[in-house]
Amino acid sequence: MSYVPVFFLHGLAYAGLLFLISSGLTLVFGMMNVLNFAHAAFYMLGAYFSFSILKMTGNFWLSIIVCPVLLFVIGALVERFLLRRVHVFGNVHELLLTFGLAYIITEFVKWVWGNYPLAVSVQGVLAGNVHLLGLTYPTFRLFIICCALIIGLIMCLVIYKTRVGIIVRAAVNDSQMVSALGINVQFVFMNVFAVGAALSGFAGVIAGPLLTTYPNMANEILIDAFVVIVIGGFGSLGGALLASLIIGELQTFGVLLIPKLSMALIYMLMAAVLIVKPSGLFGEE
Repeated sequence: MSYVPVFFLHGLAYAGLLFLISSGLTLVFGMMNVLNFAHAAFYMLGAYFSFSILKMTGNFWLSIIVCPVLLFVIGALVERFLLRRVHVFGNVHELLLTFGLAYIITEFVKWVWGNYPLAVSVQGVLAGNVHLLGLTYPTFRLFIICCALIIGLIMCLVIYKTRVGIIVRAAVNDSQMVSALGINVQFVFMNVFAVGAALSGFAGVIAGPLLTTYPNMANEILIDAFVVIVIGGFGSLGGALLASLIIGELQTFGVLLIPKLSMALIYMLMAAVLIVKPSGLFGEE
């Protein structure tokens, strides 16, 4: 049973990646009530931007800084010039817009980078292994786990312990009152959407060396991300964290123990949660 700790850490690494993606999706939905189908496409763009930066500079740390900034700008532009114009028409128009945007980004990726998988590798300290509790484990996977923990902690502190978080939560609950106090609510929502896009871009950067960078990577991770927020509860950051941990470990050990059912396990779990608690583990009724 010496393989159990290794698979447990594998599950934590994938859970960390899932949380980084689903936390941005949860942030946008919880704060703006926008279910963004283009979120995974932003994640894919982050992976491809990282590939190009690594190819030109060989510096992974540069890509992990630049790519989220680029996605922040793209997210802000999408919200300002596209999403804001259809927001008054309701959720259906927002879904159609972001769904179409995801297709456009996918075709753009194929046009620029091609339709074939791209291998991304890291150099230096992240490319090695560490000895942990008698195990030899890849440093990069531990790096992903640490990134998820740090970003999750920062998000909680900002949302619940700072003036910015208070303004954002107040704008969600009563945007007219916040606007009457002199705060630009539309500017606040634009930044919330941009931060969600930046988080997905950051996840794309670290997904490149862990997984393969290819045009269909957005569709595959989008399904898992939506399962996370359905199980955890729409708009719940704590629910996204717990659901990511459960799904990460369930998929990892499912492949090991019952490979024929591994793909169905998370959907069975989702169905069970929806039957018992339709709002999700931490979602509001």
